[in-house]
Order: sequence, then structure tokens, then C-alpha cells
Amino acid sequence: MNLGKMMKQAQELQSKMAEMQERLAEAEVEGSAGAGMVTAVMSGKHELRRIKIDPSLVDPSDVEVLEDLIVAAVNDARTRVEEHVKEEMGKLTGGLNLPPGMNLPF
Repeated sequence: MNLGKMMKQAQELQSKMAEMQERLAEAEVEGSAGAGMVTAVMSGKHELRRIKIDPSLVDPSDVEVLEDLIVAAVNDARTRVEEHVKEEMGKLTGGLNLPPGMNLPF
């Protein structure tokens, strides 16, 4: 393979990576806890966008349960975002397994 062809392929991959990052920034992934009583919506770039709480959970005498469910919902959303990013990366790289530590694009 000649150097010119390799450079062109690298530029194409870089362009596709930039497009994927834009799509991920716009994507919304939802996580939940407490059988859906708390939901967290996160972007593909791990930015928390919204939290929704079922009003029946709002009990001033038991705030700890609500706090725990919020944490669980956000963590669920984060896990789902990571799965989504991994899936999108697989599409981009054609299933190429990246070495450990190369968690592109983030």
C-alpha cells in the first residue's frame, strides 16, 4: 500500500469520526431506575440533559431514596451512552478492535 493511499484513508476516517462525534453530541440516551420512576437523559457526549422524577417519590422525610434513584438513573444512562458509542465506533471502524486505552472519540 502506498503512502498516498494511506493518507487518503486516514483523512476519510478522520472526516467520518468528526461526523460521528456530531451525531453523538445530538443523540439522546435514556437511563432509568426504580422501575422507570426516575429517568435521566444524557447526550452521546455524556452531558446530562434532563431528569424526570415521578411525583410520588417526592417525600421530604425520605430524601435518601430519591437521591439513590437519581444516581442509579444517571449511571444507567452513562452505561447506555457508552454502549451506544461503542456500537457507533464499531460501525465506523468496521469491527476493528482498538487496543485497550484507545477509547475514541472520548
